[in-house]
Amino acid sequence: MTVYVKDVLTALDDLTNGRCLKTPGDWSCNKNPFVVTKSSSIPGKAVTEMPGLVWGDPDMEVKKIAVMMTMTESAIELAAATGVNVMVTHHPIADAASSGGVLLKYYLGAYNIAAFELHEAFHGMHPGIPWLHGHKPYFATVCYDGIPGNIVYVGDVLPEIQTVGDMMTRLDKLMNVEVDEVMLESERKIRNCHDIYETSVAARCKILVGSKDRPMKKVIHMFPHCGFNCDHLEKLVKDNPGVDTLLATISRVYPGHALIAKAEALGLNFVCGNSHAMEIFENGIPMANAIKKHLPEAEVVIFRERMTSVPLDEIGSQEIRDYAENMSSQFLHRK
Repeated sequence: MTVYVKDVLTALDDLTNGRCLKTPGDWSCNKNPFVVTKSSSIPGKAVTEMPGLVWGDPDMEVKKIAVMMTMTESAIELAAATGVNVMVTHHPIADAASSGGVLLKYYLGAYNIAAFELHEAFHGMHPGIPWLHGHKPYFATVCYDGIPGNIVYVGDVLPEIQTVGDMMTRLDKLMNVEVDEVMLESERKIRNCHDIYETSVAARCKILVGSKDRPMKKVIHMFPHCGFNCDHLEKLVKDNPGVDTLLATISRVYPGHALIAKAEALGLNFVCGNSHAMEIFENGIPMANAIKKHLPEAEVVIFRERMTSVPLDEIGSQEIRDYAENMSSQFLHRK
């Protein structure tokens, strides 16, 4: 059975219970609350989320679907080189920002690729992120304190979780962190460079307040980059007697952040769980699995990002380092 781009839209609309854009009139925020413009008030940098088909012909036949977190020029190149002609991203797609500084219509048009996005419209559709972190929510919201995207869960830990260490061990196993560590160590040896770092290893689960042997029974689970603050924490602790742990995932906080002092003052454990680098497992794979269930005839693959840090004087081959030295000395150094 042939699958078309419009069938992918129907599948995404089904798995989100009707949250996708289906007609031009759906653009209106009054008609679709998941059409959200996000802005830091930096001139020209706002982006509007458009759950559904962003670019492409609805009547085009689907060859292969790739599910990913964020569209980049590297992802577009990988798609074209491996026969993918439908890209489904979780994060919003924006002209130039998502396509190597050029227009989406030129880049995707040249490669005949259709593009979908499904961000806030997908949030809250499953309880997987809490489950991965070892708790079952009895309270959940995607707009705590009226802030769109300020996701908060409050939950009781699963029976197998007794301590903070139990949760950390569970998460490392589910995320297969051991393999990422082996891969990183292998790359360091192959490249003869010990100072290479990779996100999923560098930003793995970490305790900010407490210890592995501290009991863990009831959790406030929040996402610092979504607007969560100390006032929210105080109110949630007051409204949920027995909370003993604050859990930050997707993003995290670092020493000196006000939430660390507040958690300590309230007598809470404070743990950073999965970073944003792991959301491909948390949200991407469930989304891809659902697409496959809706469209069993379609081939679906996962695009996983891997970001590394390498010292400038050890990057690439000696020849490319010589090239960079030449270009910078002859053309880019004005002093």
